[in-house]
Amino acid sequence: MPGPGPSAPAPDAPLPDALRGHWVDTKAPRRARPFLKLARIERPIGWQLLLLPCWWSAGLAAIAAGAPFPNPWHCLLFLIGAIVMRGAGCTFNDIVDRKLDAQVARTRGRPLPSGQVTAKAAAVFMVALSFVGLAVLLQFNRFTIVAGIASLAIVAIYPFMKRITNMPQFVLGLAFSWGGLLGWSAVFGRLDAPAFLIYAAAVAWTVGYDTIYAMQDIEDDVIAGIKSSARYFGDYGREAIALCFAITVVLAGLATWMAGGGALAFAGLVAFAGHLGWQVSRLKGASAPVALALFRSNWHAGLLLAAGFALDALVPPFV
Repeated sequence: MPGPGPSAPAPDAPLPDALRGHWVDTKAPRRARPFLKLARIERPIGWQLLLLPCWWSAGLAAIAAGAPFPNPWHCLLFLIGAIVMRGAGCTFNDIVDRKLDAQVARTRGRPLPSGQVTAKAAAVFMVALSFVGLAVLLQFNRFTIVAGIASLAIVAIYPFMKRITNMPQFVLGLAFSWGGLLGWSAVFGRLDAPAFLIYAAAVAWTVGYDTIYAMQDIEDDVIAGIKSSARYFGDYGREAIALCFAITVVLAGLATWMAGGGALAFAGLVAFAGHLGWQVSRLKGASAPVALALFRSNWHAGLLLAAGFALDALVPPFV
């Protein structure tokens, strides 16, 4: 008897962009695997990229406040919140996109289009994750709670953007970069220029790295009628990504300067810029696997900037 076809993979079959040999595919209970895949647990790069603007902002806030390091409790809360809210957002996205996902080779094996999970069960799972995220958010000050809730409006509209705009990556950036505001407001209970600048830097960064990610799906997206920045930029994709990354570095530099950052903060920025430049240098003629690897490498790029901010807060400036 033939096994399941590509539209109905086994629950333990790894998805194309998942980490190979991840514990979700090898050790998690089989009944739990489709839900863990809905939350993208076996693809940690999503929550990592959602977390980094939070840590950038927390680092800048520590520099501005004269603290020796970013608030550890805040950083832990941001970590938990990034994992669960990324899971909730991806589940919502998959519910909305289940018919489109069935038409794209990379996504047709996801739990919803492949029939491993019903839309009702996915919705219940999404609500449960959202309550965990709310519990995390309630640990912050009132301003940050309200600001965090406000981000849900952008999260709600994002899945529909690929149907109506050539730049859904920009809307993703507005949502994914929200932590650039929250890391600062968690310390000061308000928003100031450095927070807005690092948020804008993260938006430009997101457009750049998610355009790299979208390069994997250009052919299938054309067939399915899905819009993306990779399709929109076309043959000028490399140049557009380079521009996005250049804007990122300039805005992050302004944020660092306005927060009172010193030599170590700018050293982290230079290292971050160097990594982004390396990515652009590898893009010409990049295959889908190379594009995926470059996309994932942004976790390390962003950590360089976060480390620079943290070290700058820790080490007194040279007199």
